[in-house]
Amino acid sequence: MSTTAAATPTKGSLTGLESIEMGAARIRVDDKRIINCRADLNQLVPFKYTWAWDKYLASCANHWMPNEINMWDDQVLWKSKDGLTEDERNIIKRNLGFFSTADSLVANNIVLAVYRHITNPECRQYLLRQASEEALHTHSYQYIVESLDMDQAEVFNMYRELPSVAEKSEWALQFTRSLTSPSFQTGTPKDDQRLLRDLIAFYVIFEGIFFYVGFVQILSMGRRNKMTGTAQQLQYILRDESMHLNFGIDVINQIKAENPQLWTPEFQKEIIEMIHKGVELEHRYAIDTMPRGILGLNSQMFLEYLQFIANRRCTQIGLPEQYTGIKNPFPWMSEMLDLKKEKNFFETRVLEYQTGGALNWDDDEKE
Repeated sequence: MSTTAAATPTKGSLTGLESIEMGAARIRVDDKRIINCRADLNQLVPFKYTWAWDKYLASCANHWMPNEINMWDDQVLWKSKDGLTEDERNIIKRNLGFFSTADSLVANNIVLAVYRHITNPECRQYLLRQASEEALHTHSYQYIVESLDMDQAEVFNMYRELPSVAEKSEWALQFTRSLTSPSFQTGTPKDDQRLLRDLIAFYVIFEGIFFYVGFVQILSMGRRNKMTGTAQQLQYILRDESMHLNFGIDVINQIKAENPQLWTPEFQKEIIEMIHKGVELEHRYAIDTMPRGILGLNSQMFLEYLQFIANRRCTQIGLPEQYTGIKNPFPWMSEMLDLKKEKNFFETRVLEYQTGGALNWDDDEKE
């Protein structure tokens, strides 16, 4: 197998492990590609996409477990008769209902679809880590529901019973079904464009827009010293999701750079329409979860926030902003994405995540 043939996009197996030819020319780093790589044995090194490896290392230094977060105060507040309003309780239940469904879809999409079609080993290494983190998120929702002694059937069937949750889940499922089809393979312009479209739906819209109403709502409660354990769980999940989003954006842009013929004006128009649809669906969800203004929030503020987020997602993948004159109504959300300082679960001291997971403890620095 020559190195030229190894890098040529063709229809065929997508495992990344092809036939092995003794004595063939060495595979070069330039033979690596995000998709359609047919190098005979697609090894991790030598690295080509160091940004993917760096994200994997950062993720490894970012480990947490849901059951390390104290839920006692949440239990007391949830069981009290006058601690939370009915609207506040609905926000928590509906967000847990959506998130538990959404992260299950995300994990399935990574394992059953995305991993199969991304043929670069550095990216696959990160995808394995992301799948593990999605499992932690699903664990976290279960842990919250169990800690609060909620009606599990009510929460975990939310995607069947609340229209806005069902609409978002069904919208995402069409793209997951597309990539998990056994007959689907990349290697032609049409199929490569289909993969790129579905990656944008998955990372830019599903993970990059659909989760954000719930994050704001739960974290806003935490800022008011309500359901602080639940809010802390969501803060850690938001931190993970922001890293997943950044990885997905890099993958999308790398595929575009390596396959510029895919980024046609017609295709860009289709993507813009998808983003508009994502904003519409998430705004309906905001109305469903918050029909009346509470916590200093209302559904109109969420529309502006979603438009702000959508503008950012557009520019991240090289599209023009779609909403003019929009500002972020929740600037405090940026505080929640600070990766440098996090709470030590057991001693409430501040710690810093460093390369390789080494922790630098500082007794003099208190929260």
